[in-house]
Amino acid sequence: MTALICGSIAYDTIMVFHDRFKNHILPDKVHMLNISFLVPDMRREFGGCAGNIAYNLKLLGGDPRPMATVGRDFDDYANWMEKQGIDTRFIRTFDNTYTAQAFITTDADDNQITAFHPGAMSLAHENKVPEAEGITIGIVAPDGRDGMVEHAEQFAESRIPFIFDPGQGLPMFDKRDLLRFLEQATWVAVNDYEAELLAERTGKTPHEIAELVSAYIVTRGAKGASIYTAEHRLDIDPVPAREVRDPTGCGDAFRAGLLFGLMNDMELATVGRIASLMGSIKVEHHGTQNHRFSMDEFRSRFHQAYGYHF
Repeated sequence: MTALICGSIAYDTIMVFHDRFKNHILPDKVHMLNISFLVPDMRREFGGCAGNIAYNLKLLGGDPRPMATVGRDFDDYANWMEKQGIDTRFIRTFDNTYTAQAFITTDADDNQITAFHPGAMSLAHENKVPEAEGITIGIVAPDGRDGMVEHAEQFAESRIPFIFDPGQGLPMFDKRDLLRFLEQATWVAVNDYEAELLAERTGKTPHEIAELVSAYIVTRGAKGASIYTAEHRLDIDPVPAREVRDPTGCGDAFRAGLLFGLMNDMELATVGRIASLMGSIKVEHHGTQNHRFSMDEFRSRFHQAYGYHF
């Protein structure tokens, strides 16, 4: 079974400032800010929701097909995906722009200043879902606004079940937009903050949202997750991380777990637990695509955490 993963592909440039921003940014001078930071530590990571979800789903043995728009600087990322065995046929390159990228500077207090360049991500609507033949399940993850709207429409028209995962893109949509997504989607996945915003904008409770879809999944960080259906709420216990190193990309790893469980017709409790374990494994590693495991290792850790085999 094949999953079409609609979302962003981006480079993350992460820099570390060995001091505190507050020691250099004067509150009474913010109206005329002109400041630079020495950042001796820097790394470049492969990121973006589509790239991260595809990487994690591949680790689970799934067949991910990321669908995204990238720029003329995509070669390094393309080579990385090829080494991971990820099919890139639905990634479209535009030579007149750059791949989306985030420039993140972190200080000694873990405060962050981020500049994000959307680049080719703004052209996400240039890709079309119907061109992706053989797809059995999909996800609409954060991407260009028009792309997210059109891809949801195309999934629905093609009768391909999909997860709506608005993520950080949720503020781009008003009540009418969000209600339309809920009508089209088969499942919805958000974190607890996004759940509050979704409820505020749609005027619907979690149980009312669950009545519109097959399942409404709300992640709660270290507290686990809740899966709402029309009949009940299922709480998913978290798998404690062996060491918390970097939460970035945890949500994408969780969603890869959801896709894997759903495309293999597993019970919702098992789907949620696989997703929870994926999130914990990601938290234990720096970056979004630097963790690895074998399926035997994953199944063993799942059994240790939940007391049964899937």
